Amino acid sequence: MSDDQLAELAGSVLELEALLDYQEGAIVSRTLVDREAATLTVFACDTGQTISEHTAPHEALLQVLDGTARVTIDGTDHELEAGESIVFPAETPHAVAAPARFKMLLTMIK
Repeated sequence: MSDDQLAELAGSVLELEALLDYQEGAIVSRTLVDREAATLTVFACDTGQTISEHTAPHEALLQVLDGTARVTIDGTDHELEAGESIVFPAETPHAVAAPARFKMLLTMIK
């Protein structure tokens, strides 16, 4: 696969959540774009999995594609369902947890 998988999908109608499957006990990801200005990555998180608290130097947009995610930003919890989104401010602690399976698209704006 190329570094820019979005180019391989150009012109195709697709459902982002169908681009990868859940794996038991794991978080799996597929990077669609990895460019200087932005990255787009689809994640599938199995029940009970977490992305531990961390910070990033850039803003990011998390879009829930399937299921329900628990997002914590600077100590405040948010429950997001499919179709909902939230912005991670740059340099702000955040974490993501899967109370149930969910898929998301993460857009990092550099």
